[in-house]
Amino acid sequence: MLLGGLGPGTVIADKGYDSAAVVDRVRAAGARVVIPTQKNRAVQRATDWPRYKDRNLVERFWARAKQYRRVATQYEKTARNLMAFVHVAAVMILLQ
Repeated sequence: MLLGGLGPGTVIADKGYDSAAVVDRVRAAGARVVIPTQKNRAVQRATDWPRYKDRNLVERFWARAKQYRRVATQYEKTARNLMAFVHVAAVMILLQ
């Protein structure tokens, strides 16, 4: 696992992941849930919209990182080597 046993502090996801099972599992892991509720739900959860907007930044980063074939296809056999190439791709993206 790339996180090395570290648990998430916050889980940000879109409305497709708005289910009681997912929300309960995230909360059981001790993380904060930032998942907007679907409009048809009877009980609406409060959503931290400024934090939710960070999801867009992460998605755009991965879209650009996947332009590097070695990151997109994940040829590396170990998590350490994959993470090294993700770092190289991140540096290349920052230098553009």
